[in-house]
Amino acid sequence: MGGVEALAGWLAMLAAERRASPHTVEAYGSDLGLFLGFLTRHLGEEPDVAALGALRPADLRAFMADRVREGDGNATRARRLAALRGFLRHLARRHGQPTTALTGLRGPRAPNSVPRALTVEEAREVAFGIGAVHDPDRAELPKMQAARDVALFTLLYGCGIRIAEALALDVRDAPRPGQDAALRVTGKGSKQRLVPVLPVVRQAMGAWLAEHPDPAPDSPLFVGARGARLDPGVAQRSLRNWRRLAGLPEHATPHALRHSFATHLLGAGADLRAIQDLLGHASLSTTQRYTRVDAAGLLETWRAAHPHAD
Repeated sequence: MGGVEALAGWLAMLAAERRASPHTVEAYGSDLGLFLGFLTRHLGEEPDVAALGALRPADLRAFMADRVREGDGNATRARRLAALRGFLRHLARRHGQPTTALTGLRGPRAPNSVPRALTVEEAREVAFGIGAVHDPDRAELPKMQAARDVALFTLLYGCGIRIAEALALDVRDAPRPGQDAALRVTGKGSKQRLVPVLPVVRQAMGAWLAEHPDPAPDSPLFVGARGARLDPGVAQRSLRNWRRLAGLPEHATPHALRHSFATHLLGAGADLRAIQDLLGHASLSTTQRYTRVDAAGLLETWRAAHPHAD
């Protein structure tokens, strides 16, 4: 079996059995496509499964060095190495190939970046103020666009969900005024979680549903000018336009609202495990990044207020 066929089989398995997200499958496919192309040049021919099993650590180090020359940063190389490990271990399980190439191989550590949260005032300005902006180059009616954007960004900040999760919702999923039901969100790996919904989010959603061009239960909850499911790029552009008009920081993005949701809850005394459940994080270590954000905020407050801070 050729390496390309083996790769296609592994990617199909990731999507079907492991329920990896389409973005992960696409990224790993790209990473390993580059790897197979490198090996074709490095070995003089396209590798088959046997050739992949005969690789040595030096072959993988040569590939990583090649990627450095091409400009890959640490985070990108760490992801490529994760794809390589997964693929070669899959070959070992399915085809009995050795994993000698992985022996002693260590990759760069991806930077453990601290999420950049907005202040409470900035987050509120994003969520509620965005209804004041309208892009005259777009075909949407100002009232419809305003109601939709307020509902969307209030939902992101009020519930802490990812923008992809919000845009995947249908009208039937919408939290409505006067209801107490939690919002059911489908996250990464098709895992579902329940998120409580604030009254202000329900009110914004009710105003949007009153303007929705097709509020049938199976219609997309958030739609664009032509009635199709809203593209994330359009939502990001709406926020980009508003943050420039409102003088908000450049890190005021849809994902920053999710960071802000978690950071503000933590600052108000919420339990870290509860925040983990609300965000849908598989690992508590991912959620613990927000403790660093909150500590940074406390330090800034101390520096501003303490007479001996300097």
